Amino acid sequence: MKITAEVLGDLAEPSNVAVHSSLELAGDVSAAVSDDDEQRKEKDLDPLRRKPALRPLPAKDMNRLVQLTPWDVLHTFGRAITLARRGAARGLAEHWGCLKYSQALHGNSDSFMALSAEGRETADYYKALQSGELGVGFAAALATRLLNKRFPDHFVSIVPADTALRAGWALTSRDSGPRSGYRYRPQFFAEVWRPGEPSRALPIACKGNHSRLSASHTQLASASAHVEAVHIGAWDETPCLVFSTELPLDGPLTVHTLEAKGDGGWLDAPARVLDHTLEDENVYPGIQPPAEGDKPVEPEPGYHVKPDLYAWFQHVLARTAAAGLTAFAGDGRATAPYLTKRQGQRHFTGLTHAATDSVQDARHRLLGIDFVGTDHVFRLNRKRVETFSGVAEDLFRHLAEGRVEKYRREIYARRSTWPSETWAPRWNGPISMHPDGSVLAMRLLRP
Repeated sequence: MKITAEVLGDLAEPSNVAVHSSLELAGDVSAAVSDDDEQRKEKDLDPLRRKPALRPLPAKDMNRLVQLTPWDVLHTFGRAITLARRGAARGLAEHWGCLKYSQALHGNSDSFMALSAEGRETADYYKALQSGELGVGFAAALATRLLNKRFPDHFVSIVPADTALRAGWALTSRDSGPRSGYRYRPQFFAEVWRPGEPSRALPIACKGNHSRLSASHTQLASASAHVEAVHIGAWDETPCLVFSTELPLDGPLTVHTLEAKGDGGWLDAPARVLDHTLEDENVYPGIQPPAEGDKPVEPEPGYHVKPDLYAWFQHVLARTAAAGLTAFAGDGRATAPYLTKRQGQRHFTGLTHAATDSVQDARHRLLGIDFVGTDHVFRLNRKRVETFSGVAEDLFRHLAEGRVEKYRREIYARRSTWPSETWAPRWNGPISMHPDGSVLAMRLLRP
């Protein structure tokens, strides 16, 4: 068992992550789709509607070797699940779930990132959970890098799709409004935006496995059905990204990824004032295919953001992203106004179970920047450690006082100015700062 100081050092160590995207991969995924369709036919099930023409990412857009620190992956995963509502935390402290993987990954700048001994042992008992959750972290991190390279004059926000869609559609029997009855949905939207301009939204589906390449073929085939469930604009014109992270027990991990091109996804409409409160809409579910002559065409299952919903959906994405950030800082009172009733506003205002609460009452100066947020103390290899998650104080104040427009203008202006260090000397522990103003830091708690 490593001593705690070594574990913290490993979390800050950059490692190589292999990215696999090729014509061969696209062909193998297409074959997996055909196999799945055949199996569904044998079971008298209808074939799934999937995103057609998945293709590899151009090498100029995504290097086949990317360097990440385990701590940055955990920060990305923690940010992604702040609004997940999957545990008993009722919307608060969900992001601390990323900390269970503090010893799951290892590597250094001269090697590839892989599962550690603990990660391999955990995989024996919690394969689907660990691979799926770590897959979210790697997918969100790589999607952000890819889109930043493609749109260097824009900002990229990763927004949980279920939370965003709930503002307009009833996803489950617990939601009010006409239900879609369709269980396929992307996990995230990437919003690519600039202040005062129409943004672009891309559905993202991500999965992970502790198996082999063939498992990733099957997962990407499944992911193609999830991203096809949302159309933004014209039929079959919404671009998307699909990921499957292969985390084998005996070798380096690889992120397999494909994309679908398209001219859609642009929320091209007069912008709303993002500071204004968002209300639930009741959008009738279904995606409308183009007409075939005079013959009426029935809607397909799914979620369609039509032109009359563009301004509303851009409003949804911006305020949902703001809610995720204030929740990451532990402030339920600041989070609730950014969510609608169906999005889970009450989860940030009601009773919280013991030991699952989160309170925004901590502040630290890290790498010369003042942050406010929340902290968590737990034992790592029998040593007490402290973790801090927060947001730059000036940016948090904008969000706490409802100034989303000003917050977005400032993070856009400062997007390339944040420190890139992975270790904070005065704090004495690993650190990760993101351009949205969020930070995740850990250190040994002195007696």
